[in-house]
Amino acid sequence: MNKFKLLPLIALTGAALSVASCSKKEEAAVATPEAVSQEVKAQIQALGFGTQDVKAVDGGYVVEGDMLLTKELLASAPGYATLRVGDVEQYRTTNLVTGLPRVLTVSISSSFPAAYVSAIDEAIRRYNAANLRVTFRRVSSGAQMPVKYSSNLGPGVLGQSGGFPSGGNPAPGFTLVPNVINSSNINYIATIMAHEMGHCIGMRHTDYYNRAYSCGGSASNEGASTVGAVLIPGTPSTAEPNSWMLACVGNGVNRPFTANDLTALNYIY
Repeated sequence: MNKFKLLPLIALTGAALSVASCSKKEEAAVATPEAVSQEVKAQIQALGFGTQDVKAVDGGYVVEGDMLLTKELLASAPGYATLRVGDVEQYRTTNLVTGLPRVLTVSISSSFPAAYVSAIDEAIRRYNAANLRVTFRRVSSGAQMPVKYSSNLGPGVLGQSGGFPSGGNPAPGFTLVPNVINSSNINYIATIMAHEMGHCIGMRHTDYYNRAYSCGGSASNEGASTVGAVLIPGTPSTAEPNSWMLACVGNGVNRPFTANDLTALNYIY
């Protein structure tokens, strides 16, 4: 089964990984590994993120496939704890959306096919049905979380997030590449969108400690650095096979929130 990396890894075909990340509408300029200094890698590691395949892009660095760390975030070196549900379960940064309850606005570029408009409405519906203290509303312009269109973010990249919350506000949306996603399946596209929205409000990959769980290949435990991990009370310590925040998703797969996903979301929001 083909798998897509939800940046940090959305596409995995056979043994080859294709990354989809959340970032800006403009095509990201990917630098060579040598262009990322050891000092930057140390800052990334200090924040608890993996330093393999770090890519320099406009505005910062993409880590773990689809997460943008801005230069401001790296410089701030905020202290945070990782939210853990079991060994390979839900995680979040301590950079969260504040001022709750709160409505976050979402817009979608007119460049997308009609299926993407239906998909963003479905992704919004999934979050709003969870009865969280943060809800979403689609607007035509001026959104806090715009969904931006790109024809190319790099080989195999499905999308790129705008990072994590900053100053109590969500990350500024995310970018998708329809010609790489190559599907009109509304639930599948909504799953990708809900994943990237999760990053924008502070969620990390469910299989953060071992991305091989959803992506295959060798086990990759990036550790918690110096920031620790906090287990959500009442959640299982076994793996979550269908979480919307797993690093990779099979082509065409629909992942609505599982019971454990809802536990994690309600614990935070």
